[in-house]
Amino acid sequence: MSEKRVLITGAAGYVGGQLGELLGRQMSVVGVDIVHRDVPFPLFVMDICDAALAELMRAERITHVVHLASVVSPGRDRAREYRIDVEGTRNVLDACITAGVTHVTLTSSGAAYGYHEDSPVWLGEDHPLRGNPEFAYSDHKRLVEEMLAEYRRRHPQLKQLIFRPCSIIGATTNSKISELFAGRSIIDPGAHNSPFVFIWDQDVIGAIEYGVVEDASGIYNLAGDGALTPQEIARLLGKPLRRPPVWLLKLLLGISFKLRLGNVQPAQVMFLQYRPVLLNRRLKDELGYRPRKTSAEAFAFFAKEALGIDVDLESARVTHAATPAIEVAGDQAA
Repeated sequence: MSEKRVLITGAAGYVGGQLGELLGRQMSVVGVDIVHRDVPFPLFVMDICDAALAELMRAERITHVVHLASVVSPGRDRAREYRIDVEGTRNVLDACITAGVTHVTLTSSGAAYGYHEDSPVWLGEDHPLRGNPEFAYSDHKRLVEEMLAEYRRRHPQLKQLIFRPCSIIGATTNSKISELFAGRSIIDPGAHNSPFVFIWDQDVIGAIEYGVVEDASGIYNLAGDGALTPQEIARLLGKPLRRPPVWLLKLLLGISFKLRLGNVQPAQVMFLQYRPVLLNRRLKDELGYRPRKTSAEAFAFFAKEALGIDVDLESARVTHAATPAIEVAGDQAA
């Protein structure tokens, strides 16, 4: 049994619960969350903004923290989301420093790069994090990463392992991403055909476990090999591809938001127009973790298990299933 003692925030969640069970076979694990759930390790009901978090870390002699707690479904209360995502992360980091924790793992997001028309085809970890003010989630992930850079300078004794996951899908995925594919058609506003990159939820858990066990540090895109365009996704699912004009979709979303029928604002159409397509070469070559499923394989698994649709990747003529051999760093190809 390892001498490492791990605290997981958001431990009652889907990923946190499975990760805690997996790590618990090798080391001591405790969790914190704002809700209680039966998990195979001690779980403390606590807000990550609570000043007592450092006391808990000291009492449990924590050496490693995995920070997963964040807003799962962004809505209209941006102040609340900022408190959880940004202020909560700062409190976790301060607690780590106070309690003498030596290693922290955080899940950021590919959304930190932002949804921008001028982004390169494949995004490497050195590309600027621009976020989008229109998206609380994207903007907050950018702010959190700026905070992490500040803590790396001021507190080098706290090793950081940061993952930037792409769209996470699995057998029981229930998210804004999965909702995009559960309807009667696939939407591609303005016919941009911007690709999606997917990561299997078990690869998210596996990569975090690997990083904690290996005491790894650094920043890594967390994505399966390759990408799928909306056109390819529509063909795989056997659903029609709808390409409404961007102005029309913005109009409809504006009406829906004003009438409080939905939480998506018109400006957020760029979420589908300009997808951040994450390159995973550093994950494989530098960290040493190889995702067990490609983007296409993860999507096929999700389609079968969550949507009840059998996907034949061999006959579907998937053309974006391979990750390019040339790594992209910023806007320049290496």
